[in-house]
Amino acid sequence: MKKFIFLFTAIFCLQISFAQKSKTYNDSIKAFQKTYVTSHEVVKTADRKFFRFYPADKTYAIQCSFEKSTDTTVVVMKTSGKKIPQKDFIRYGKLIFTIHDTALQLTVYQSKLQTPLTKDYLFIPFADVTSGDETYGSGRNIDLLITDIKNNTALADFNKAYNPYCVYSDGYNCPIPPRENYLVVAIKAGEKTFAKKH
Repeated sequence: MKKFIFLFTAIFCLQISFAQKSKTYNDSIKAFQKTYVTSHEVVKTADRKFFRFYPADKTYAIQCSFEKSTDTTVVVMKTSGKKIPQKDFIRYGKLIFTIHDTALQLTVYQSKLQTPLTKDYLFIPFADVTSGDETYGSGRNIDLLITDIKNNTALADFNKAYNPYCVYSDGYNCPIPPRENYLVVAIKAGEKTFAKKH
């Protein structure tokens, strides 16, 4: 009987521990979304009620293998704008992961134009099965820093996927994800389509 009580207590404590960890993660995503909305540079305060997000889902925070690229070829990405119809990037590496039992990879890019402020900044534009339906048609972005890559691994948190500025206003030149970053699964995490047209 004592063993049963001990086992039951241990399982109960583990469940509470897992729930607290899950809640902590969900709370962190809610805080991220709140900061994202209240500090957005393009969307004015009156229109911030039109932001929409998927519920936080930790299964979309994926620890990926990272492979550094040796390819120095410049990747010319088309943009959504007319003033700057294309932007130049370099393949920094790729993230390799599995989601929904599907093996996938995403190319990680670095801008060809480097400044002291952007030298550690990496860019992951992607499109998926939700693009053009629940999410922006041309795709979304995830940010990464070089310092986020440790021991050839990096976290890709799709709960922090966000829309490019061209979703909210004309006049922006947003890179369109290359074909190699089109995912054949639905990424139901991060920012959805904006609920107001511009």
